[in-house]
Amino acid sequence: MNPVRIIGLAAWLAVASQASASSFVVTTDSLVAGLAATSEATSDISSSLSDDKIVLAGRDDAASFVASQGRIRGARLEAALQHIRQQAPSLQADDLQLAVAILSL
Repeated sequence: MNPVRIIGLAAWLAVASQASASSFVVTTDSLVAGLAATSEATSDISSSLSDDKIVLAGRDDAASFVASQGRIRGARLEAALQHIRQQAPSLQADDLQLAVAILSL
């Protein structure tokens, strides 16, 4: 290989690695921000509902819901979600966030 090709290849690799690194940072920042929001919501929920019998009864269903990425919805989870939303009507959390909060109790 001639020196010009080697330098060109090295320059291309340097540019490509910078693009990958910045994409990784952006992706990581987005994931961390999402996780922080979920964590904040779950800590608010779990501190007030840690001894609630309806919510605790939904833990197994919540585990199935989270593991199936929302495809399996049990009756006890549905009851727990409805109960939580009645207890905290201003809560801005989706079903998955609430299921994770139930599991953290």
